[in-house]
Amino acid sequence: MMYNAKIKIFVLLFAFWQQACVNTDLQSRGDATPPEATAAQNGQEEQVDQTLQVGAAQLQDYLPMLRGKRLGLVVNQTSTIGKTHLVDTLLHYQIDIKAVFAPEHGFRGNADAGEKIADGRDPQTGLPIISLYGNHKEPTAEDLQNIDLLIFDIQDVGARFYTYISTLHYVLQAGAKHNVPIIVLDRPNPNGHYVDGPVLDPNFQSFVGMHPVPVVHGMTVGEYAQMIIGENWLDNGLQPQLTIIKCTNYTHQTPYDLPIAPSPNLPNMRAIYLYPSLCFFEGTVFSEGRGTNTQFQVYGHPDFNIGSYQFTPRSGPGSKYPKLENQICNGVSLVSLAPEAIRAEGQINLFYLLQAYTHFPDQKNFFLPNHFIDKLAGSSRLREQITAGWNAEQIRASWQDDLETFRQVRAKYLLYK
Repeated sequence: MMYNAKIKIFVLLFAFWQQACVNTDLQSRGDATPPEATAAQNGQEEQVDQTLQVGAAQLQDYLPMLRGKRLGLVVNQTSTIGKTHLVDTLLHYQIDIKAVFAPEHGFRGNADAGEKIADGRDPQTGLPIISLYGNHKEPTAEDLQNIDLLIFDIQDVGARFYTYISTLHYVLQAGAKHNVPIIVLDRPNPNGHYVDGPVLDPNFQSFVGMHPVPVVHGMTVGEYAQMIIGENWLDNGLQPQLTIIKCTNYTHQTPYDLPIAPSPNLPNMRAIYLYPSLCFFEGTVFSEGRGTNTQFQVYGHPDFNIGSYQFTPRSGPGSKYPKLENQICNGVSLVSLAPEAIRAEGQINLFYLLQAYTHFPDQKNFFLPNHFIDKLAGSSRLREQITAGWNAEQIRASWQDDLETFRQVRAKYLLYK
């Protein structure tokens, strides 16, 4: 008995010594450490404890897991701790990064929507970049042959058709297939304060809608990852090893202004809040502002005769060959709306889409012939309801039963109030 007690004491002392070494390692790098990662070490501990922090900032919680591991990072321009990119922070701590996996819009976030992302090397770090967009959405066995651990750290905006959660699906699936654990560094959802929109019919599954969730799902990436696994949405019910590093001082009602644009065509919080409502225009002949500096804050068409606002989409960085390129569009500007007022609505606003359809002279050709609107909406119902003359109240009422069922499922996976 005394021998067993001595072993237990030794184990406890060893664990204490190991954690002390980690803490000493973090502190010993003091001056050279990115300031955003060491605020608590610089006499700011009380302030940091009261401020929302993203998962990536919780270095003390996950850095010990990375020691001695060969890492693959699924990241883009939003993967920062303050003003320092996660890649630079981990390299500073001499973590062995073997590859960067880039989602839609690329590692630096400057590629157009739908643009092919090529493999290559990051000129700033020399790290190999593997694209997870186009025909190569899921990491392969070859991609992961030298990877012991995957980190997913990308800022989402909380809309089903925003493809970063689709990339998350394939990363989780690859991790399960090839026995590579995954750490999700969680970030707030700027549209996480409400749940709304039609729930996707699995028959309409695509990369802009992979799961039976509403357009606005009200979950962080970490919560959503738990749902993907828990609801057995991966192939053959695969179960990856998942660790989530939570945000601190965050609830779903906490306003969160994104410090970095999550993609080229969501330049500010107004666009981010309007995105769940205006993205439906992607499935119509109308422009949603791509090719302007007010993306997802305006909508219009040359033959639309409501309002006096005009804009002309032009090709440029982040918007190559936009819809209605070089054509003067008559339309509506929403740039005068305060982002806080849009957020306070707490629902998808169907007025914009219904107004455009009602006042468009060629209603038969309002929706694109490929019916991309059905992929965005998650079924053909929204298109059929609009063409049948349903009003906003009738359409919204048709969502409610499915939304209530989803809320019950969602509640099982929430990490925050």
